[in-house]
Amino acid sequence: MFHCRLIRAGLPAIAILVLGLFGSAQALTFFDPVSGSFVEVDQRYSKNRKPPAKYHRQTVRFSTREAPGTIIIDTNKHFLYYVLSHNRAVRYGIGVGREGFGWDGEVHVARKSEWPRWFPPQEMIAREPRLKKYADGMPGGPSNPLGARALYLFDGGRDTLYRIHGTNEPWTIGLNVSSGCIRLVNDDIIDLYNRVQPGAKVIVL
Repeated sequence: MFHCRLIRAGLPAIAILVLGLFGSAQALTFFDPVSGSFVEVDQRYSKNRKPPAKYHRQTVRFSTREAPGTIIIDTNKHFLYYVLSHNRAVRYGIGVGREGFGWDGEVHVARKSEWPRWFPPQEMIAREPRLKKYADGMPGGPSNPLGARALYLFDGGRDTLYRIHGTNEPWTIGLNVSSGCIRLVNDDIIDLYNRVQPGAKVIVL
């Protein structure tokens, strides 16, 4: 069962990066068009512009009763596990939904896409008129907020509107910055994409 804990209605959206430095902390700040608010990123990440080493992809010991091929997402610890056999899993660092935009439950991968098009919702276009030119979709590519690959998550036959996708902002891995989507660095989403089969179970904790 899929449980959504959104604090407001509307489609999940990718936060738009505003490269501005505010105050003495010199923190990097996002503007998220869905909530119409600014989200300040930890100063350490604004300096390094890359995730800490603990979020680098690696194979780890992982005990679970779930079958190989299952994806288990620990949003609190910012890790995604792709279950292997013999109590092993590939662990990836992730960025997740910020406070109020979290969700949990069991869904599945309905389809996969390479260099996916991104369709900004009408609510986002209304707040950011410059995005009107992408009403028919932003072509896939390095500047696309969905990154190199996307896995589309469905609850039964219903599109949850959430994605596991790449990002052109690798320094956001390990942070709560999105409006609900799960993001990986592009190298990692390509690796995961090549492993995952359509229909794969996804468990979000």
